[in-house]
Amino acid sequence: MADQQILVLGSTGTIGRRVVQQLSPSDARILPASRSGSIRHDWNEPATWNGALFGGTDAMFVMAPDGVGIDPRFLTEAHQSGVTRFVLLSSKAIDVMQDERLLAAEQAIKASGAEWTIVRPDWFNQNFSEGFLREAVAAGEVTIPLGEMRQAFNDARDIAAVVAAALTEDGHHGQTYELSGPDAITFGEAAGMVSKAVGKPIYYDGSADAYIRTMTGFGLDRADVLRDVEAFEALQARGDSVPNDTVKRITGKPPRTFADFVEAAATEGVWSES
Repeated sequence: MADQQILVLGSTGTIGRRVVQQLSPSDARILPASRSGSIRHDWNEPATWNGALFGGTDAMFVMAPDGVGIDPRFLTEAHQSGVTRFVLLSSKAIDVMQDERLLAAEQAIKASGAEWTIVRPDWFNQNFSEGFLREAVAAGEVTIPLGEMRQAFNDARDIAAVVAAALTEDGHHGQTYELSGPDAITFGEAAGMVSKAVGKPIYYDGSADAYIRTMTGFGLDRADVLRDVEAFEALQARGDSVPNDTVKRITGKPPRTFADFVEAAATEGVWSES
């Protein structure tokens, strides 16, 4: 699509800012929107759903922070204002884990009347360097109740590349892309690689008991934590993630390995204070 105007929601986040980077070399006009940027968008403030977002916009990257729903009214208003293409960041196994928030978001995108593509990545490599596991790395213990289940970790740059392709190229309408990295590894193996790069022990405990103890120790409601454990148990019952070729098929480049991510992150000094 030539002469596009593309709105990128969550443009300061792990995926959003990389989507902006991926799109920057294109001929499209990129509008980076966030709660704190010059172009404001806040799911909790409908007053920010205005012409600055929709005016002249052809395509939109749609995501919401964890715990925040995607309001179908926003999508309807955007489509009525001329947005003809949505690309949604979702997640793998949301049906298995009964993630009602993301399941509802997928349904809303499909019902919007616009072209749509759904991108379902596995766990992000960058969870360890800039996401919710960075504090765990600093503390020296990663606690996820997945035992020795293998995950096909995705690099955020590969996810962003798939999103950029779906935003700018034809042929992706009606597709749900389940992404994977090139290898399926356990959280214990991932923690071991980070441990070697950081130069200090980082232990992994994949038991439900450890997760409950850790999360309630942070002040989370026990009932909520137990619901999380049930979701993780359902994910384990599904079995190990299996790598696929979706990233390479869409972008033309093989996905980055977790080991490559760790080496690059360590070189950049992201764990230098851990």
